[in-house]
Amino acid sequence: MADAPRPTPVPGLVVVDKPAGITSHAVVARVRRLVGTRKVGHAGTLDPMATGVLVLGVDRATRLLGHLMLTEKGYDATVRLGVATTTDDAEGEVVEAAGLGDVTEDDARAALAAQTGDLLQVPTAVSAIKVDGKRAYQRVRDGEEVELKARPVTVHELTTGEARTATTEDGVRVLDVDVSLRCSSGTYVRAIARDAGRALGTGGHLTALRRTAIGPYALAQARSLEELADLAEEGGPGAVVLPIAEAARAAFAAVDLGEDDASAVRVGRRLTIELAGLTALFAPDGTFLALYEPDAEQPGTARPTAVFV
Repeated sequence: MADAPRPTPVPGLVVVDKPAGITSHAVVARVRRLVGTRKVGHAGTLDPMATGVLVLGVDRATRLLGHLMLTEKGYDATVRLGVATTTDDAEGEVVEAAGLGDVTEDDARAALAAQTGDLLQVPTAVSAIKVDGKRAYQRVRDGEEVELKARPVTVHELTTGEARTATTEDGVRVLDVDVSLRCSSGTYVRAIARDAGRALGTGGHLTALRRTAIGPYALAQARSLEELADLAEEGGPGAVVLPIAEAARAAFAAVDLGEDDASAVRVGRRLTIELAGLTALFAPDGTFLALYEPDAEQPGTARPTAVFV
């Protein structure tokens, strides 16, 4: 008997609440099996230690991911002041254990609050940034010294929560501070911990990180891998996917077109239309057609950024 044909993948997004202890690539592999296609990608990785919102694209919705990666992100984290590590998080080796010294809780809160606004931030050395074609983290693992250039980022808001003093197994007095922040794409929360620690002279790193949002997709929409597996078993692969039209309306400004303009968009023609920015365009029947943006060279018109039909 011939094998039953695989169902056609439903293009759209899967919003995962990533657990600790596994890589983002491992999450992608699990979701590939659930949705029945290898064409699955992610909008911004999370380290194995980190948990929270990981947005995956399925089928042609993978082309949305590059645009979603440019949107604002939210995080909850715990910063440990008094110890610095090679990776700026708890997975790295300790390189300095200065302790708190005379630093007070108020000093710590002020140093963290200073990590807001428009910053020039040096990414952590174990980031995925490529240096001469090789990932920075791989160069570090290979024993190389890595120096990355500072990049402009924006921390829109950072609030400090509970603060707790503790003593490590090595007898070092530290301060753990819970923080919540909203930031631009490309911001490294680990680097915020590192830089606050340097400013205080104590060293600093992250002991916990949870991404709470990517653009409009937040923990409220995220599902654990177990929940997604249950949904797929009950309703099939499409049950775990947010359809591409709904995903586009949630993430971008939206315009519903008449049939003539919709026909032009299907073949990627410029439109005579005023758009405020990157906009999702829809056919009269609700089909998501394309992302368009204003054409600066021809005011009053818009050009395609990505066509999806």
